[in-house]
Amino acid sequence: MDSTAEFERYRPLLLGLAYRLLGSMWDAEDVVQEAWLRWERTDRGAVREPRAYLTTVVSRLALDQLRSARVTREAYPGPWLPEPVPTDELGPLDTAELKDTVAYATMHLLERLTPPERAVFVLREAFQLAHEEIARTVGVSPANARQLYRRAQQRLAGGAERFQLSAKEHERLVTRFLDAARGGDLDALTRLLSDDVVAWNDGGGKIRAALRPVVGRANVTAFLRGLVTRYPLTNGRVIDVNGAPALSISVAGSYRVVVLDAHEGRIRGIFAVLNPDKLGRVCAGAGDA
Repeated sequence: MDSTAEFERYRPLLLGLAYRLLGSMWDAEDVVQEAWLRWERTDRGAVREPRAYLTTVVSRLALDQLRSARVTREAYPGPWLPEPVPTDELGPLDTAELKDTVAYATMHLLERLTPPERAVFVLREAFQLAHEEIARTVGVSPANARQLYRRAQQRLAGGAERFQLSAKEHERLVTRFLDAARGGDLDALTRLLSDDVVAWNDGGGKIRAALRPVVGRANVTAFLRGLVTRYPLTNGRVIDVNGAPALSISVAGSYRVVVLDAHEGRIRGIFAVLNPDKLGRVCAGAGDA
């Protein structure tokens, strides 16, 4: 197998890994392209396991980029949300772990972690690597890798424990939310929300959006009431992003993607991405939304 064909064999997996680490497919593509350039300069006769080698290169490149990205995200205007990505662009999702670690709510939770914690958690949870291999990849001792993994689990505890709806149940919930919003049925919307629901809105300073999370059923209902009253929703469709159904809608000429996170059959998280820089991959056909 020639070098290009061998690299392309692993490209989907590498993109999925880099996206989990960075929360941005644009950045993930840059990392994978740099990995390709390094692969071309590598003596492949000395590489016994190309998959392990490329996973290590991508992980280290992404880890370096994530460290610098955190500074930018701390100065971001309002909540920073991951880039939503069409499911078919996320690489292999053939195990529960691969699918769960790319779920949008999980990607949002990963922002709580330090870069080393995130790298260790993703490599362990999604790719089932041994702590010894993770330690070599991240550049820490095996004992430290185990400690970082435990710390990541603790920091994600609670938020990661969600009642997983089936694909059909999730799509039904998304459709009910869309129908209630489109019809201005605030009572129906309220019944779909859990008491501890939180709504995040990411406009990136380019589209007007709430600069703080909206917390609690009463506040989220009031927030939705204001949107529905001021900008009646007459369109919208269900799309598939990050392994689950989501909403593609247009409000006052502004295109957005809304992802819903469910807990025990009710909506616990509403993630609205309005920043146009993050919608390039999901805006195809947005005029039909």
